[in-house]
Amino acid sequence: MANRNMQQVNMQSNNSPQPARRGTDSPAAEQTPANKDSPAPPPRQSPVAEQMEGAVEGSGEGPTEMTLDITSFRKPGEKTFTQRSRLFVGSLPPDIPEEEFKNLFSKYGNVNEVFINRERGFGFIRLETRTVAEIAKVELDGTILNNRPIRVRFATHGSALTVRNLLPVVTNELLEQAFSQFGPVERAIAVTDDRGRPTGRGIVEFASKVAARKALERCTEGALLLTTTPCPAIVEPAEHFDDEDGLSEKLLQKTPKYYKEREQKPRFAQPGTFEFEFSSRWKALDEMEKQQRDQVDRNIKEAKEKLEAELESAKHEHQLMLMRQDLMRRQEELRRLEELRNQELQRRKQIEMRHEEERRRREEELMRHREQEDLRRQPDGFKPNYMENILH
Repeated sequence: MANRNMQQVNMQSNNSPQPARRGTDSPAAEQTPANKDSPAPPPRQSPVAEQMEGAVEGSGEGPTEMTLDITSFRKPGEKTFTQRSRLFVGSLPPDIPEEEFKNLFSKYGNVNEVFINRERGFGFIRLETRTVAEIAKVELDGTILNNRPIRVRFATHGSALTVRNLLPVVTNELLEQAFSQFGPVERAIAVTDDRGRPTGRGIVEFASKVAARKALERCTEGALLLTTTPCPAIVEPAEHFDDEDGLSEKLLQKTPKYYKEREQKPRFAQPGTFEFEFSSRWKALDEMEKQQRDQVDRNIKEAKEKLEAELESAKHEHQLMLMRQDLMRRQEELRRLEELRNQELQRRKQIEMRHEEERRRREEELMRHREQEDLRRQPDGFKPNYMENILH
């Protein structure tokens, strides 16, 4: 980014008249003198510095104004006009026009949201990117407007959720993919420590409060699983802390309690004094709280390890049950196929028997038909002598 800005300065400087270069351009003049007692030449300026100096000397109107391209402050693939680039502006004059309010941020690019509450003296404005909003916050915080300094802070993100109980394989992309079903996601981060190791926590920022509320309700009522392991994501409203500006003296209200507590300067309690006794009791209470928290953490860790072991055992049991069910299903399928096969064989036997009966019936009919034909062909006067046949 700095290189791009410097290139812009160089381009502006090249357009301005260049003064004559001082000294000689010969290589001999650039070499260090051999005599060590001779005075050393003045340090040579860098080419960028010489160009900037030349631009200043060549221009009769003073230094060249540096212009910044707002688009250069956008990260590749960064979404614009998100909740993270929304600023809160306090201590506004009650009669400030909206146009004047927008003009305060005009040099930082386009704005997408402008809201002013004149009764309570504050407003909101959304800039294009987070980086531009950070620049505007630093430059405009404390600016005198109508004889009163204004306060510029980042607005609270009302559509952000905290996600816990994440497995180490959960990434930013997987979080965004999982939560996009509830609405547009502006940013999804799987939080890591200073060494880049996953912490089991994440942040999901939606574009609207409706989507965040829907995600919170669905994940509270049900169990959103991000991976194969049935480890549900625990979703909670995000906590917001101002860890950049903090609380300064100019912002703290000076109440009687403030003056009473600030009567003495920071110091160490001296042993044997009233302060030392109660300070020791406070430290003992803090140590007891720490021990109890450590014990709770150990109990939770042991419970998680036990749950993971039970999960592995249950997974094996579940797989065995699925295998048994699959085996029973296959056996039932084989039995059903065997029944179908037997039924088919029985049907074929019946068909064959019917065919056989039909064949015999046809043969009998054919025989009867032939006998009738033979009887019709015999002469009418011929009558067999049955009695002679019997006597013989």
